[in-house]
Amino acid sequence: MSSTTVTRGNSHETFYIGPSLAPSAVAAYTSAVQTFNVPGLLTTDFVIVIGAVGTQTAGIVPAEADCYTNGVLSIQFLNATAASATPAQGVYAIQVVRTEGPLPANAA
Repeated sequence: MSSTTVTRGNSHETFYIGPSLAPSAVAAYTSAVQTFNVPGLLTTDFVIVIGAVGTQTAGIVPAEADCYTNGVLSIQFLNATAASATPAQGVYAIQVVRTEGPLPANAA
């Protein structure tokens, strides 16, 4: 945390991006992690996929998102249907939170 007397949080900035993604099919009743190049993402970013702009394929849920390598977005897509399904292609709304420094171990 900051040592200044100005009240600050540990989130340096929050912003939204809209990359165009072309996911691959996900087998029935499974999940699959897929990666996409998104320049500027950092491994220290918290990434939240809000979803496809428009309509998502029925039964597909973007379950988790991470950035394990700078510039590479990883999204785990869940397919809750009895058949293979392909997540919607196109622009995805994504929230990125950059922290000010290392995360504290607790909320105290």
